[in-house]
Amino acid sequence: MNINLLAENLTNPALLFFILGIVAVYLKSDLAIPPNSSKFISLYLLFAIGFKGGQELSHEVFTLEILWAMLFGVGLALLIPLYVFFILRKKFNVYDSGAIAAAYGSVSAVTFVTAASYLELQGQQLTGHMVAIMALMESPAIIAGLILISIFSKEDSSVSKRSVIHHSLTNGSVLLILGSLIIGYLANAEQAQGIKPFTNDLFKGFLAIFLLDMGIVSGRKLGSLFRRGWFPFAIGIVVPLLNGVAVAFASQIVTHNMADRFIFAVLAASASYIAVPAAMKIAAPKANPGFYLPMALGVTFPLNITLGFPLYYLVAGL
Repeated sequence: MNINLLAENLTNPALLFFILGIVAVYLKSDLAIPPNSSKFISLYLLFAIGFKGGQELSHEVFTLEILWAMLFGVGLALLIPLYVFFILRKKFNVYDSGAIAAAYGSVSAVTFVTAASYLELQGQQLTGHMVAIMALMESPAIIAGLILISIFSKEDSSVSKRSVIHHSLTNGSVLLILGSLIIGYLANAEQAQGIKPFTNDLFKGFLAIFLLDMGIVSGRKLGSLFRRGWFPFAIGIVVPLLNGVAVAFASQIVTHNMADRFIFAVLAASASYIAVPAAMKIAAPKANPGFYLPMALGVTFPLNITLGFPLYYLVAGL
C-alpha cells in the first residue's frame, strides 16, 4: 500500500474530527452536537452531494456504459446480502442475520459523501451518475434482507411487505439525494452558480462537524458491541474489506474510470446505519439493533475511512 496515501488519509481533518468524537466519549466529556443541528448537517450533506452530482450528470451523455454501471450497482446490492446472510447464520438468528445482511448490502450515504471528498484530495472528480447509482443501491438490499427473513423464518410476519417496500423507496435520505440530483440536473450553470458558495465552499467544514458527531455516536455504541464477542467485529472488518477490494477489481467490467471504480468499491464496502435501521424497526422488530447499528457505525464506518479508502483507491488504479 502507498504509505504516503495512507498517511494523507490518516491526517485528513475530517477523519481527525471523527477520532476526536470517540476520544471525547472515552474521556467522559460533555461534548455533543445538538440533535437538530446534526440532522440539519446530514440533510445539507445529502443535498450538496446530490446537487453537485446532478450538475455533473447534466454534462454527461447517457450511454450503454452508464446503464450497465447502474445494473452492476443494483446487482451488488442484491448479491451481498445473500452471501452475508448465510455466513451470519452460523452465529445469529434469522432476524439478526437478515437485518445485518441488509445493512451490509445497502449503502452509507455519509461514507459516500466522505469518499467524494477523499476523491477531491486525490485530484479526481466524482461523476454524476455515481450519485444516482448510490441512491439506487439503498433499497434492494433492504428488500433482499426481508425476503431472506421471510423464507427462513418459521413464523409468519404480520408486517405489510408493501408498506416496508414503500418506506425503503421513500426513505428521507434516498428522496433528498435523488431530488437534489434531479434539481441539479435541471438547473443551468448560471442558476447553480448562485448557490455554489453553499453547496461547495461550506461542504468540507460541515463534513468535519458531522464526522465529529458520528465519532461521538460511535464511541457510545462500541461498548455494547464489545460485550458480544469477536464474531460481530470479524464480520464488520472482513466483509467490507473483502467486498471493497473485490468490487474495486471487478468493476472494470463496466467502467475503466478509476474514480468510478473507487466509488463502486466504497459502496460495496459501506454499511447502512440510517435507512436499514429505520426499515427494520418496522419490518423486523425482533432483529436486535444492538448488533447491526454499532457494527455498521462503530466498526465498518471508521475502518473504511481510515484503511479502506487508500486500499480501494490503490486496487482501483491497477
